[in-house]
Amino acid sequence: MHSANVGFAGLGAMGRGMARNLHRAGLLRAVWNRTRSGADALAEELGVAVATDPALASECEVIVLCVSADADVLAVVDALLPGLRPGALVIDCSTVSADTAREAARRVAAHGGEFLDAPVSGGVEGARDGTLAIMAGGSDAAFASAQHALQAMGRTITHFGPNGSGQAAKATNQIMCAGIIQAVAEAMAFAKAQGLPLPQLIETLGKGAGSSWYFVNRAPNIVRDSFPAGFRVRLHEKDLRICREMAGRFGVELPLVETTLAHYQQLIAQGHGDEDISVLFRLKDALFTPAAAGGAPRGSA
Repeated sequence: MHSANVGFAGLGAMGRGMARNLHRAGLLRAVWNRTRSGADALAEELGVAVATDPALASECEVIVLCVSADADVLAVVDALLPGLRPGALVIDCSTVSADTAREAARRVAAHGGEFLDAPVSGGVEGARDGTLAIMAGGSDAAFASAQHALQAMGRTITHFGPNGSGQAAKATNQIMCAGIIQAVAEAMAFAKAQGLPLPQLIETLGKGAGSSWYFVNRAPNIVRDSFPAGFRVRLHEKDLRICREMAGRFGVELPLVETTLAHYQQLIAQGHGDEDISVLFRLKDALFTPAAAGGAPRGSA
């Protein structure tokens, strides 16, 4: 499976970079996208075939998926099944529930294939640069077969256990992201209200104990007052709903998840659903607006 025999389905913000890296590694044979123009443009750029439907399996031994939601994963998997080669490997890099991963794995196994849930983290930059963190769930054999494709797309590749384990690890990541964006948005709104020079602050705190990938790469959006989608509010909201459901099976409600979902619902209602999650700053900044309108902070001389 090391030849140029990988098909890629789902050429969104993440998928395009991942497909390009598979091509650089000499592995990519064909691409498919729901919006045909996206597939045509990338196929022309890379000199690979365009599949007219998601049934890439008849011509590819490895199929990588990167789509938006649980229903999309199952629909694409179902479209692949009729042409699935014996021993073919389906690698799903989407972020969906662990249950969806297990169901997709059952469907692929029933047609003689292997399935690996392999969600990714690292943003559009990681997808572009081939430095993604990849969290895999599936059999040892599937993980071994996937290595050439995974290594073309990511730098940190970890096998967490059977199908569903990769998605459970990604859900953990999404909860951490919720906490980090809450902290950064709140801190930067506070800093702005204090009249601090934000570019210098980002440069300095980016090298301090409170820094993170997210802070270094997304806090500059706040300075520019522009929040182009690296990771859309709608998509993180979808992911946190998955986290809510998974925690709910233990009878647990996670305060951070619930707070962030409530904030995302406000942002979506305000028309920010397709902007980057760093747009959460707008809600935190608004907390200081009454104080700014009233002049000096309370307690000042």
